[in-house]
Amino acid sequence: MSDATLPAGGFAQQPVTDQSFENALAKARDGKRLTVADGVELITTGTDVEGIHPGRKEQVLEAADRRRAEVVGDEVTFVANLNNNVTTACNTGCLFCNFKDRSEQFRSDYQQDHGGFTKTPAESREIVGDAVDRGIYEVCSVSGLHPALALDDEHIEMLEASDREDLNYRPASEYDTDPGTYCEQIRAMDVGDVHVHSMTPEEAYHARRGTDWSYEEVFRRLKDAGLDSVPGTAAEILVDEVREVICPGKIDSAEWLEAMEAAADVGLGTTATIMYGHVENARHRVEHLRKVRALQDRTGAITEFVPLSFVHEETPLYDRGMVEGGASDDEDELMIAVSRLFLDNVDHIQSSWVKYGDSGGLKMLTCGADDFMGTILSEEITKRAGGDYGEFRSVREYTDMITAIGRTPVERSTDYEQRRVVDPEADVLGPTLGPRADGTPLLR
Repeated sequence: MSDATLPAGGFAQQPVTDQSFENALAKARDGKRLTVADGVELITTGTDVEGIHPGRKEQVLEAADRRRAEVVGDEVTFVANLNNNVTTACNTGCLFCNFKDRSEQFRSDYQQDHGGFTKTPAESREIVGDAVDRGIYEVCSVSGLHPALALDDEHIEMLEASDREDLNYRPASEYDTDPGTYCEQIRAMDVGDVHVHSMTPEEAYHARRGTDWSYEEVFRRLKDAGLDSVPGTAAEILVDEVREVICPGKIDSAEWLEAMEAAADVGLGTTATIMYGHVENARHRVEHLRKVRALQDRTGAITEFVPLSFVHEETPLYDRGMVEGGASDDEDELMIAVSRLFLDNVDHIQSSWVKYGDSGGLKMLTCGADDFMGTILSEEITKRAGGDYGEFRSVREYTDMITAIGRTPVERSTDYEQRRVVDPEADVLGPTLGPRADGTPLLR
């Protein structure tokens, strides 16, 4: 576990600007590309005032909601999907996370119960196959960095032949459950033309450790195995002075961006995220947006941006007294709004009902967001961090909530290319875009 602490003298980057809130708001309303200083003024409702100014906040939200309507209209999209996280085994030591279980606890000679899990490729295939039969379009898979996981058989041979002790590798024979390789897991989840959304930049780094392979080579092999798109998670905050505190064992910002660009270069669609509301400040949040916008300028591959509000209750950051809580409601709303205004090259901003809850998630749809996640069917990561907003959302629930705020519910594909307006008056509501979907409800 990391012994990282907050910098004694504070962070070098601070939310101080030579811009004014009024000028930044005018630029946002006019649709001009915003600078970091503009973004800081908007996300703080002005650095000239303490705290969040209610009237200014409403002006920012109104500008973002207007921009949302101009870019994507009044549709609110969602995808019929399943989360199939392969393993909780991980020893990276991120202080914001309670999803992982120390990987040594998974070894066969460990005698105590650790409460974690690892799935074999066969188990993943059975889980995904059942969900595809029920109508899902997408399987999303994000997992811990199990020491036995390697890209493929060639990678295993290279790891076993290496005498390096810094590769976080142990053979699968030392564990009760063999997770297989990344390529085997992707092939297992590639059931009946389902869209496989997996392999974060951090997992891609794990899948090339001990080799001279490029990220392009790694993602090319994964694509050949059935990978369709890459989730831009593990981004947290793309400012290294923050990463050194909350996740010093992870790749740095530059390597995250390198991996994402490589995924796009081999033809994989991507998403991007931010995990905010912990030790970072307003400038860090906007610097993160700047890097995502620049990445999109280079690749054009990002389909959606996903702000993720930090859930603190069961995390080391909270246990160690490094944070007292997560983001406030005002901060959540402004994060969504400024994401919409700053990311002028990303069409879709997602509201997470897992992070914000139903009412909070619906509120974000009036602050600039236009996508409302997916059905999920299972969600372990937020639940383990103390989240309590549930693990499943039906098409009926989506339709009722979205129509209640006067918007149009639309089932979508992962890449937003396929879309179906849902009829709220239909007697039976279920997904239709999945490879085996027939319009019946996901749950029997």
